[in-house]
Amino acid sequence: MTTDAGGKFRIGLIGTGPWAARTHAPALAAHPDVEFAGVWGRRPEAAAELATAFGTTAYEDEEELFESCDAVAFALPPDVQATLALRAAAMGCHLLLDKPVATTVEAARQVADFADLGGVASVVFCTLRFAEPTARWIDEQAAAGGWFLGEAHWLGSLFAPGSTSAYAASPWRREKGGLWDVGPHVLSAYLPVLGDVTDMTAVRGPADTHHLVMHHTSGATSTATLTLSAPPKAAGAALAFYGEQGRVAMPQWDGAAGAYTRAIDALIESARTGVPHPCDVRFGTRITEILAEAEAQMTAAAGQEEASARVSPARPRPPCSPSP
Repeated sequence: MTTDAGGKFRIGLIGTGPWAARTHAPALAAHPDVEFAGVWGRRPEAAAELATAFGTTAYEDEEELFESCDAVAFALPPDVQATLALRAAAMGCHLLLDKPVATTVEAARQVADFADLGGVASVVFCTLRFAEPTARWIDEQAAAGGWFLGEAHWLGSLFAPGSTSAYAASPWRREKGGLWDVGPHVLSAYLPVLGDVTDMTAVRGPADTHHLVMHHTSGATSTATLTLSAPPKAAGAALAFYGEQGRVAMPQWDGAAGAYTRAIDALIESARTGVPHPCDVRFGTRITEILAEAEAQMTAAAGQEEASARVSPARPRPPCSPSP
């Protein structure tokens, strides 16, 4: 590691969009144990603007930023993130990744393999695992056990008519929808409590709505409804477990800023101790594997429906003549 003389952990930021400006950059600049080492983005003018706002350096070459860092934080579309994370890990940078790690299994596994080969720590920022109320609640339910059912819905209205969200223009969200954007949140809470997914059925609903029914290694089953296209008045997120303790509902949390600071803490701790964090790139890769399977099921179902629609309907049989 190349920590400075004051012992601070040097972290660079890759990405300059709204998520980077609102969450990543403020947390990195304010963290007492971090030197905000610099910013690189695909739009140099945006990198310069963000760097100026937070008192750091804009880099024109991402590898120059990697060379000056202990770690790199990513605020990019997942498949762009995966490509650059490979290079950062190969150069010995620890990885603070966003969810999902990638939207293809191959890319996610490559990032995990490169992190292992490079001996670098990794954390995937799944908000529920780092926001204080929800992180503590998930740990408590995992310790309690005795669950037979999980029930969740995450109904975003990002793509609803009249939406003014800065994230609505995100091309990758438009392409991948709620399955990939909010699905990781639900899985990040389900897997540590109910165990890995062993079997799943995925069905598409209206717009980009997706319904998942899953079996887990604990013997429990779970359901998840995911969308970014809910009417604004129907938007909301909830998750609950049912079991020997009755019904236990997940508490609310207050935004992502504090959660991201805790994710930075987790990466620094993992890098310094060598102990993998439970929400590391291998965990993030498993989330990608599950979502890719759900996507494949729905793509196959859509293909079968199209094929059926192209087949001419059979001619109706004439009514049977009455027996003499």
